[in-house]
Parts: sequence; structure tokens; C-alpha cells
Amino acid sequence: MAEDDRVAEHYSSGGLLDALNQRLREDGVDPDHPSLQELAPYDHFHGRGLEATDELAAMLDIAPEDHVLDVGSGIGGPARYMADRFGCHVTGIDLTHEFCDVAHHLTRLLGLQDKVTIEHGNALSMPFRDASFDGAYSMNVSMNIADKAAFYAELHRVLKPGAWLMLSEVAQGSGGQVEFPTPWARSAETSHLSTPEATREGLAAAGFEIRNMRDTAAEGLAFGARSRAMVERGEKPPHRAVQLIHGDIAPAAMANSGNAMKSGSVVPIEILSVRQA
Repeated sequence: MAEDDRVAEHYSSGGLLDALNQRLREDGVDPDHPSLQELAPYDHFHGRGLEATDELAAMLDIAPEDHVLDVGSGIGGPARYMADRFGCHVTGIDLTHEFCDVAHHLTRLLGLQDKVTIEHGNALSMPFRDASFDGAYSMNVSMNIADKAAFYAELHRVLKPGAWLMLSEVAQGSGGQVEFPTPWARSAETSHLSTPEATREGLAAAGFEIRNMRDTAAEGLAFGARSRAMVERGEKPPHRAVQLIHGDIAPAAMANSGNAMKSGSVVPIEILSVRQA
């Protein structure tokens, strides 16, 4: 099996829309008429979910006329959030067919199909013209990409000179080996972590100027503690996308991810850079 297929298989087992609709009904939400807020616990799959998306958006300068790229757009939560918040057009691309199908469905339900476009494709060979986008972001995606240089080069190609790039990723730390499964990989076979410094160097080599880089482990650990406290009180946690997408392996994946962050085996990072001419 090709690696792209193994990665897609990790995220898709079929029945995702039915599972989402059932979760929404359990929340007291009509699956045919959800709001952005009601979908948020499920359609922001990356670490800390909507909280992280909101923090990332606050660091970006996006105008209504901008065309923004979402690489690894999942079922479209961040893309719809950005389009709704800034009035811009967002094009998302994702490797997993089922994610794209569910993203199309939810975007239509929310009436955002004029602002959000989702395409199936590979981040290493995107079906976009050179210099197409005013900015791009990618949240918890490059951990599944072995050829980081090709990924950064492709981002450089599709961005306009001077365009911004925001990456929010899980990086390799110094705390030892990661136990699997995790939210991003079922085994080490499809997990390709890079250290923060290697990420910085790779972006610079591809023609990006680093503007800001930060470690968000403290935020991640605090979010996990708040979520556990909510569950202990009998409440639903704010981020339920891992459970939705990964089903039976979700508890182990979340525990392994949390333990890796505590031990320093992984480090969540955010990097804002600008495409040089």
C-alpha cells in the first residue's frame, strides 16, 4: 500500500457523516441545520480545536478580498471559520476523500459554498497555479509528510511574493520515542516529525522569512487539564473531533499524544513566515 493510502486510511474508515450526525443529535442539534459554533467541537480536528484556530486567526491580517489556502483542510472547520470571520475566500485541499465529501456537505448546509472551496489532492503536488494565494495555513498536517523540502517548495510556488504562511504543527522533541497510535498516525510508519529548528531551516531554505515562532506546549497541557476536569464533572469536552474520527483508538491516541507532550517527546509549535520574492 502506498504511503498516501496508509495516511488516508488512518483518517477514514467510512460512515463519518453518519457518526457526526449522531453526535450532533446527542448534543441536541439538528444535523440538517447546524451552526458554526455547534459544529466546532467536531470539525476542528487539530490540537486544541477551535481554541487554536481562534488564536491562529488573531495573528493573521486577512482582508475580505484575499484568497487563502488551507492545506490539510479536513472536514472544513477552519476554512469555514476563516471565511466567516474575515469574509475572504478559502480554498482547502485534503488527501482524504471522505473528509472532502463531508466538508462539501457541511459547507453547503452553512451556506458558505461561495466562500469556501474544498478540493481533493496531495500537498506535494497541488492543482493550483503559481502565485495563486495571498496567504496559507496548515494545522497538524506535515507530521504525515516525509519530504518536508518538497512540501515547503510547493507552498512557496502557490503563494504570491510577500504572502504569509502559518504552520501549526507537532514537532519532534528531545524526550524520547512516541508511543502509537496518536491522532496523526497509527504507527511510526506514517509519522514524520521534524524538530523545530529543522522546520525553521527548511522553511528558510525554501525561500520563507521567519517572522515568529513559538512553542505552544503550555497551552496544550492546560487545555488537556481543563478538558479532563470537564469530563470528570460529567460535561462534554470542547474538542471531540479525535473521538469522532478515530473511534475505538481515540482514547489510546489521545493518551499517547498527551504523554508525549508531557515528556517532551513532541513539541507543538506555530511558525509565521513570509514568502520572499
